[in-house]
Amino acid sequence: MRQRATRPGTESETNSGLRAEVLNAGRKVMSGGVFYGWWLVGLAAFMLTLMSLTVFQGLGTMLVALERQYGWSRTALSGAFSLARVEGAILGPIEGVLVDRIGTRRMVLIGYTMMGLGFIWLSQIDFLGSLGLLSSLPFEFLDERLVHFYASYMFISLGSGLGGWLALIAMVNNWFNRQRSFAMASAMSGIHLGGLLVPVLGLAIERFELNGAAMGIGIFLLLIVGPSVKAIRNRPEDMGLQPDGHRSPMQYDRTVDGQRASHVEDDEPDFTAIQALKTPAFWILTIAQVASSVAIVTLALHLVPKLTDTGMSLSGAGVVVLTYTIVALPSQFVSGYFADRLPKTLMIAFFMFIQGIGILVVALFDSVLMAYVFALMYGVGFGGRSPLTTAIRGEYFGRKAFATIMGVSQLPMNIAMIFAPLFAGYMFDTTGSYIVPFTTFAALTFMGAVMMLFVRKPKQG
Repeated sequence: MRQRATRPGTESETNSGLRAEVLNAGRKVMSGGVFYGWWLVGLAAFMLTLMSLTVFQGLGTMLVALERQYGWSRTALSGAFSLARVEGAILGPIEGVLVDRIGTRRMVLIGYTMMGLGFIWLSQIDFLGSLGLLSSLPFEFLDERLVHFYASYMFISLGSGLGGWLALIAMVNNWFNRQRSFAMASAMSGIHLGGLLVPVLGLAIERFELNGAAMGIGIFLLLIVGPSVKAIRNRPEDMGLQPDGHRSPMQYDRTVDGQRASHVEDDEPDFTAIQALKTPAFWILTIAQVASSVAIVTLALHLVPKLTDTGMSLSGAGVVVLTYTIVALPSQFVSGYFADRLPKTLMIAFFMFIQGIGILVVALFDSVLMAYVFALMYGVGFGGRSPLTTAIRGEYFGRKAFATIMGVSQLPMNIAMIFAPLFAGYMFDTTGSYIVPFTTFAALTFMGAVMMLFVRKPKQG
């Protein structure tokens, strides 16, 4: 590579000082032999645990509590979660652009603050409903408590969209390259760790009702967001490092703002969002993920009600969720480890197929034994699949516009997720069974597995 000539003295001394400053920061970060990126992976796992419990894994438990406490139908309750998906579909690409432009740190601060305030709002729906705020409007036929539930849940969902999964996983993608799959699997273990706490959430709701539990969640989120944000760094370059903790030669150049150190990964793709959209790989990955994800969001909402309908207690259904979560954790770490060494497409297809078998089992059988067979199969499939469908986009499209690309790819997924829970709730309300929607989602998951066999890594340029 051609080196620029430097003036004796001033510029060379400035470069030397900058080089020393950056490398000293790198040594500080690497002290003790622990790459700072792994600390961020742990933080992301913690934050995703909280988000998963309150906005994803705990949905079924909350649905049962709301149904019992207020007598609302499952279709009405599913509507709130579907509207949240409408919100996500509209804002997903915007959220991705914001993450790429202003960074994970600010997005987490905004998002988790909104989630905390949203849960406090949710805890007050009885009080707010008693005020008669809608009495002067032509909506007196509505249950005001249901209106406040919809509004508070959508506010929570907006917060989780802004500062949750996408922002945190984009940060992990920035910090890792060759170890990307394992790092993402480790961070996304928080999604399953949230499932470990579902029985605790169920006990809290039984003890304090949903209102008291929601207040506690909201206060806790507000307390932890500040310290968490202080630890976040958006990119390794901010600390004089490169992805995976390597310190390869740095190229120094002058910019209009002064001196800047830039790091180059020659073998890493660097797609813009527009370039990614023009590749067949983007669309095959998106459709395959949609096909397998509609089941996941629907089960998050309807699995616990389905199990309690067969005679299980709320805490017993929580144990089934706990079981597939425990199974999913090692599956996720194993898949992340081997995906850095084996073709990701084949591994994703395998785990999608196992996930589909699990969904088929819970659709067709009602016994306690088969519920645990479902938990085993679904845990292996869902746990192994989840991090790889994200990591493969980092491998194919790089770091430059990762969050934007992920946000755009979530647009069709969120649209599908609008209708999937509503479809399941409607079919149950009209037929008294989940067989039709669950078998449909199993078939879609199998279709996604087949599609993964046709994905090819795009070439840039």
